[in-house]
Amino acid sequence: MTELPKEARKLLDAPNYATVTSLNPDGGPQSTVVWVRLDGDDVLFSTVKGRVKPRNFERDPRASLLVIDPDDPYRYLEVRGSVTMTPDPEGALIQELSQKYRGQPWEDKPGTERLVVRIRPDRVVLRG
Repeated sequence: MTELPKEARKLLDAPNYATVTSLNPDGGPQSTVVWVRLDGDDVLFSTVKGRVKPRNFERDPRASLLVIDPDDPYRYLEVRGSVTMTPDPEGALIQELSQKYRGQPWEDKPGTERLVVRIRPDRVVLRG
């Protein structure tokens, strides 16, 4: 595991959007914009069971996450690592992230099964 530097933490603690990339069965990338937060040096985001991302991570847990500094688009953070997923039946993480990014509660459709996705950093690149 790699420790996140202070400047990386600043980008992840602010309500900056991140792009997470998983690998499709054919090896091609699949990228999605997500909301994030830190848990120690791990990066967390929420997703829904059955979507492409969790299916990809179940098969291949490698992930890359990119955050671009909104004040300087040439300054960015990339976190590469491996993913673990845990059920979030109450949707606690999406509620927390919705408050951080939108300032209001999140509403899921009935029957939605939420997951907490945890990226444990193996490599951290901070540029700019």
